[in-house]
Amino acid sequence: MVAIVIFSVVIAAIYSTWTLILRASQVGQNTAAQTQRQRIALRTIEDSLTCVQSFQASMEYYVFSDSSQNGNQSGNGNQSELSFTARLPDIFPRNRKFVNPDLGRDFSLRRLIFSVEPGPDSEMDLVLRQTPVLMDMDPDERQTPLVLARDVKQFTVECWDTNALDWVEEWDNTNAIPPLVRISLALGGNAAPGFAVTRLIAIPSATLPSILQTGH
Repeated sequence: MVAIVIFSVVIAAIYSTWTLILRASQVGQNTAAQTQRQRIALRTIEDSLTCVQSFQASMEYYVFSDSSQNGNQSGNGNQSELSFTARLPDIFPRNRKFVNPDLGRDFSLRRLIFSVEPGPDSEMDLVLRQTPVLMDMDPDERQTPLVLARDVKQFTVECWDTNALDWVEEWDNTNAIPPLVRISLALGGNAAPGFAVTRLIAIPSATLPSILQTGH
């Protein structure tokens, strides 16, 4: 009887230890996957920001906009919406949809819209929509945008204001591009919920003045 009791205690200890190992392994995998998703989403935004183009004589097509959205009722707070025009590289996501030499299609100059919207499981997702300049967004892109990250708890974009010498959450200077952009992205889930990754991005472009574009 004593041997059975001791054996049961050993088995229970082994099971408890094994359960803890499995749980720790799952948390580690979730953390690694979340970090990778954050890294890919931020890299996509950074790659596009370094390709921004803006022409003062055609600001209706090249305006740079950073605004705040109201979050949902689950505690997401205010989220940012970022929109601008860029000439994108061949490796940019969904590029094949807009650039196809076989079909004589080259829409590498596109307007991008990064926003946070409700996902299929009531979570908030960071999505990207693209549309060629001078063209309306097609229904497919509007209805099924590219999902960059799911279960977003924070997506904030701040621009460096050279006049105020401070970061601003909304960029309403339609005739200029901010020299620096600071982006913070935090995803939910069991792995380090709310842990934000912040990226500081220097924009190499500047708005081309009208006189240089039109000659007068």
